[in-house]
Amino acid sequence: MKTLVVKSTIFLSFLFALMSCVNDDTLEHLKVTTVKTLYAPDNNKAVKLESSASANILFEWEQAKAEDGGLVMYEVAFDVEGGDFSKPIYKLTSDNNGTYNYATVTHKTLNKIGALAGLNSSETGNIIWTVFSSKGVNEVKAEEVRTMTITRLAGFAEVPTDVYVTGEGSEGGADLSKAIKFKAVANGEFEIYTKLTAGKKYHFADGTNAAAKTYFADGEVLKENGESTVAKTGVYRINLDFTTGAVVYTEISKMEIFFAPTNSYLFELPYVGQGVWKAASQPITFKQEGWGRDERYKFRMTVKEGTEFEWFGSVNGDNSRPNNSTPESFWYMVPVSGDQWNNCFKFAGEIDNSLSDVSVVFQADNSYTHIIKKVGDQ
Repeated sequence: MKTLVVKSTIFLSFLFALMSCVNDDTLEHLKVTTVKTLYAPDNNKAVKLESSASANILFEWEQAKAEDGGLVMYEVAFDVEGGDFSKPIYKLTSDNNGTYNYATVTHKTLNKIGALAGLNSSETGNIIWTVFSSKGVNEVKAEEVRTMTITRLAGFAEVPTDVYVTGEGSEGGADLSKAIKFKAVANGEFEIYTKLTAGKKYHFADGTNAAAKTYFADGEVLKENGESTVAKTGVYRINLDFTTGAVVYTEISKMEIFFAPTNSYLFELPYVGQGVWKAASQPITFKQEGWGRDERYKFRMTVKEGTEFEWFGSVNGDNSRPNNSTPESFWYMVPVSGDQWNNCFKFAGEIDNSLSDVSVVFQADNSYTHIIKKVGDQ
C-alpha cells in the first residue's frame, strides 16, 4: 500500500511538472510586440464634445505582431493626466471585437471618460491615452502616450433610467412617494405634462427614495442638487435632455377638440391633473352630409400664452369608425399637421347625438392617448 502511494505521488508530481512546461511554452507563444507609434488623434488635440449620436473620434495606431503569427487584440486605455495606466480610468476594445488597430470612440463615451477623470459638466481638461496589445494575456503597453484636451458636454455622463418631479411646487407635493414620473422619449431624454405652482420650489429626482439623485433647472441648463421655481402657475410641458444638460419649458394654455366637418372646436378640455385633460358630459353631434354623417376630429393644444398651436391626431391619414374590436392603438395620439382633414380620428357611431366624457391622457407609462365614453356607459 505504501509503494502505491509513493508511485502515485511521483506520477502526480511528474504530471504537474509536465503541465507547467506546456503552460510556460504556450504563454511564450502568446507574446506580442508593443505598439510603437500612435497615429491619431494628434497629441494635444482639443475636442469640444457634442451630443449628436454621430459624433465620434477615430483612435488609430501602428499594428503590433504576435509571436505565433496570429491576430493581436487591442484595448485603448485612458487615464488622468500624470497617471501611469496601472489602473486606467477606462478601457475599451478596438473595432471588430478588438482585432482592428483602430477604435471609433463616440463623444458620449469621451464625455463619460472626462467625468471619470474628474471634469465637471462643460469643464475643459486633459486626459491621456495609450494602447495595450495582447493575445488575451501578457498585455503590453504602447511605447507612446498622448494627451487629449476635451470640453465635456453640459449634460451628464450617466443618465438616469427614470425621472420624477417632486416638491411643494409640483402636483404631488413634497412627499417623494407621490412624485410624478416623466416619460422617457429617447436615451437620456424625458418629457412630462404637469402643473407647477408659482413661487414654490420643486426639483427632479431619479427615484422615489431618500437615496435618489436630484436635479434642477438653472434657466435652460440642467444641474444637480438644487431647487427650481416658476413665475406663473400653469400647466407645462417640461423636456429634460441629460445628454446635453438642456431644459425646455412650454406652457400649455388650452386643449380643445377640433371637429373637421365644421372646421371649428367643439369644446375645451380643462386640465384635471396627472397629465390628464377632461371634459365631462359634453354634447357631440355629427354633421349631416349628402353621403352620410361626418364624425372626424382631432385635438389642438395652445401653447406659449396663445401665440402658437400644436396638433395631435391619428398616426393614420384616415380611419374607419371604431367598434368593440378596435385595438387601443386606434386612440393613440401623435403630433400631426393642422390640416382640416388629414390624420383625423372618427367617433364611434353611438357617440352621435349624445353626451360624452372626453379625456386626453399624456402620462409616462403609456402611449399618449385619449378616451371617449358616452355618459352612462361603463
